[in-house]
Amino acid sequence: NLKDWCISRQLWWGHRIPMYYCDECGWEDASVDEIEVCPACGAPVRQDDDVLDTWFSSQLWPFATMGWTEEGMDAPQMRTAYPTQVLSTARDIMGLWVARMVMASMYCCDNTIPFEDVIIHPTVMAADGKPMSKSRGNGVDPLRLMEDYGADGMRFGLLMQVTGAQDMKFNEAKLESSRNFANKVKNASRFVLMNLEGYEPGAPEPVTPADRWIFSRLAKVVAAVDAAYDNFEFGEITRELYSFVWNEFCDWYIEFSKARLAVDADPADRVACQRNLVFVLGQILRLLHPIMPFITEEVYGEMPKDEGAAPMLIVAPWPDAAELSRFVDEESERAIAMVCEVVGAVRSTRSRYGISPKVALPVAVKVAAEADAALLLAQAHLIGQLANVEEFEVAVETSKPAESAVVLGSGLEVYIVLAGHVDFDAERARLARERDGLAKDVAKFEKKLSNPGFLAKAAPEIVEKDKAKLADLADKLTRVEAQLAELG
Repeated sequence: NLKDWCISRQLWWGHRIPMYYCDECGWEDASVDEIEVCPACGAPVRQDDDVLDTWFSSQLWPFATMGWTEEGMDAPQMRTAYPTQVLSTARDIMGLWVARMVMASMYCCDNTIPFEDVIIHPTVMAADGKPMSKSRGNGVDPLRLMEDYGADGMRFGLLMQVTGAQDMKFNEAKLESSRNFANKVKNASRFVLMNLEGYEPGAPEPVTPADRWIFSRLAKVVAAVDAAYDNFEFGEITRELYSFVWNEFCDWYIEFSKARLAVDADPADRVACQRNLVFVLGQILRLLHPIMPFITEEVYGEMPKDEGAAPMLIVAPWPDAAELSRFVDEESERAIAMVCEVVGAVRSTRSRYGISPKVALPVAVKVAAEADAALLLAQAHLIGQLANVEEFEVAVETSKPAESAVVLGSGLEVYIVLAGHVDFDAERARLARERDGLAKDVAKFEKKLSNPGFLAKAAPEIVEKDKAKLADLADKLTRVEAQLAELG
C-alpha cells in the first residue's frame, strides 16, 4: 500500500536531491551524474537545494554503504552480507521505513528482498507507563545505568523485561538482579578456575548422577534457547539462562562438586569433575555471550583450552543441541531434583527454627513410588554431605514422626525430626504472639485500604506502598500459621 510521499526536506545536511532545472527553457530532470549545462538549450542549470528526507535516505543505507554505488551487486561486501536475515524495528514505522527498504532494495538490487524476518520490538516506557521524553524528564541515561549495573547487567536486565512485542514499563530493580547475576557468573567461574590444579584436558564424561543431571539439563536448555531464538523470544532466553545458571549450575552442581575437588579426593574422579565443570561452564559462556559479551569473553580468556579451541569466545562454535541431546537422562534428573528438594527442606527448616548446620538431624521421606525411593536412597551420601542428615529413611508408606517439621515437595513429603532441638512449648507461644501481632497489623492495613476517603486523598505511591506492606504482612501471617499447624 505504498503511496507517493514528499521526499524533500529543507535541512542543512543530508543527501541532496539529484534534480536539475534550467531556468531559461524550463527543462528539468533527475540524474545520477552531475549536470552543469542544459541538454536542451545549453544554458547553466541548477541542482535542487533540498535534501532527501530521513526515510528516503535510510532506505538506501544498508546497501549504499557496502560498495553498491561503485560495483553494484558484485561488490565484495554486498556478496558477503546482503541481503541480511533480520530487521528489528518498532511497529509505528512499518510503512515509513520497512516497506520502503523493501521497495528500494527490489528496485536497486535486482529484486532482492533485504531481510527474511522483521521483529516488532516493544517500546520501553517510563515506570509510570508514559513514553519517555526530554520534556517530561522521565527518561534514563544509559551511561549512568552502565556505570551502576555494568553494560552486561544492563543488557541482560532489559531483555528480562521483554514479553513479546508488548510495550514495557522500565523497571530499574530488574537491573539490580541482573548485576547480581553477572557477579554470580564471575564468582562461579572463579571457583572453577581456582580448582583446576592438576587439570588434564580431555573429553567430558558424566560419571555420577549429578554429572548426568547437569548434562541433561544443559542439553534441554540449549534446545530451549535455540527454539526461543528461532521465535525471537529474547525475554524467554534470559529467563531460561538465569534459572539454569544460577539455580542449577551455581547453587547445586558446584555444591555437588566440592567434595570431589578436595585434595584428598580420588585423583581420577577429581580430573573427571574438573573436565565436566570446564565443559559445562564453557557451554554456559557461549549461551550467555550474545547478551553478556564482556564478562563471558573475559572469563573465556582465562579458561584452559584444548588444542584447536577458538582463541576468543566470539568465534567459538555455538552449543550443538543435536549433539548434546545424547546426554538427556530423565532418571538422573528426577533423582537430583528429589535430592535438591530434600536438602532445601532440611536447610529451610534449620533456618526457620535456628538449628545449627553442625547438628545432624534425622530425616524421613515419603515418596509416591518405589522407583523414586530407590533413586533417592542411592543419593543418600549427597544428602548427608549437603544437609548433615542422620538416620535417613525413604519409603512409600511412612507416617509423620512425632515432633517433626514437614515440607511438601514434588511427589514427596520430607519429615525433619526436631525432638531435642526445639522447645516446642516455647516455640508455640512465641509463634502465637507473632501471629496475633501480624493479624492486628493486617487488619489495620485492610481497614485503611478499604476506606474510600483515604484512597481518594492519598498519593498513588502511598497507596501502592501500603498495598505492598499489606501483602508482605499477609504472607508472613500465612507462614507463621503454617508453622503453628506444623507444631500441632
